[in-house]
Amino acid sequence: MTTTMAASCSLAFCGEDRDDDKAVIVRFSNGSVRNEDKLDFTMYKSVDENNPRKKSRRIVVAESNRLSYVGNNFGPGSLKCNNLCKYYLGVLNKQTMQMEVHNAQVFNMQPVIPGEITDAAKAQDVTQTYRDKVDSLIEAFGTNKQKRALSSRRLNQVGSDTLHQAVAKAASTVIDQKGLEALQQEVAETESQGELALHLPPCNADADRPENVYLFDDLLSPVEFGALEQAGSKMAALTPEELKKMTDDGGWLCIVKHLENMPDVGEARDKVARCTFYLSLLLKLARQKSVTRKFAQEEGCPRILQNKLLRTFTVETFSNGRVLNLVSTSMRTKLAAYSLALLLHMGHMTADLTLLHRDLGITEARMIEVAKSMGLTLIRPARGKTNEAGLQDEHRQASLALPLVKYDQFLERRKRKKMH
Repeated sequence: MTTTMAASCSLAFCGEDRDDDKAVIVRFSNGSVRNEDKLDFTMYKSVDENNPRKKSRRIVVAESNRLSYVGNNFGPGSLKCNNLCKYYLGVLNKQTMQMEVHNAQVFNMQPVIPGEITDAAKAQDVTQTYRDKVDSLIEAFGTNKQKRALSSRRLNQVGSDTLHQAVAKAASTVIDQKGLEALQQEVAETESQGELALHLPPCNADADRPENVYLFDDLLSPVEFGALEQAGSKMAALTPEELKKMTDDGGWLCIVKHLENMPDVGEARDKVARCTFYLSLLLKLARQKSVTRKFAQEEGCPRILQNKLLRTFTVETFSNGRVLNLVSTSMRTKLAAYSLALLLHMGHMTADLTLLHRDLGITEARMIEVAKSMGLTLIRPARGKTNEAGLQDEHRQASLALPLVKYDQFLERRKRKKMH
């Protein structure tokens, strides 16, 4: 009988991605259940369907006459095996003799006793009431020295509360006088000075050579640089007519400048060609608000560089159930710093700030702040100097020289005009 059933039985896979086809396997932490039929099982799912991290959360509840059991697939009490393994459950349909295979999840069911609080709540209550319990013991059984210390501490607590009230009143007065928007603007400017350093490339201020301050390998690793071989060869093969067309069509000015002045042959030409392609990706990314996984595929961007750009220069968020990669204001500042460091290696530790800030789409003042935070030396254009077209050359340059320049942020801050 068994042999005949096995021979006529067939398998049917019911899908893996649909939540409706997922089976549930439960195990009880306090032992085995003898009367499974007397348990009433209920499953709850998260109502936040738009959040990709919460829509798969499930809670299984099993109720009996004596106890209730709860298990979930998220949080500290969930089983880690669901993330490491895939479980499948086979259900035999005796009418069709077909084995249906379902994707399954394992839930660890723990008993819930009415009136019992969780360990986290216990720890919190102990932390909050421990001082009060000790104070009560000191009042009842403490020595005179301990009672004087307790009285002094309580007086200090009253003084601290009075101080907090005075500070809150003074802050309210300042807000009424200056206005909330003006204060928020001042706080944002102050924080931007400190946050700017967080978006700079790794810096070795004690380096013996300017090339070692911002290492090239920190901007492009050897593996990433090797992946740019094909894309770099296309950049090196651009003709002067194609470069002129790029300029006329509003292309990246600093890219065209380096392609026009490329070395004729050798490793230096290959390095500039690969760097210009990577720099074009940074400049294109700085102009975006949100990017997808298909970013720069038409330009022939290698997958390793695409992942690097999304991981390093975008902020991950979600909207309508989809994960998005946004280019925030702080990420644009980071793009400006890394682009500037790359231009320094391409231009013998000198870069054109004017062309770069125009290509990035940021203000010249912000570009100068980035250059100063990197310790670069600013070079003002010489008066009366003209370019090849006979026009006044007003391009501002930045160079990296040792030791690095330390700028005073407070003296460099521009004065704000008073409103009348």
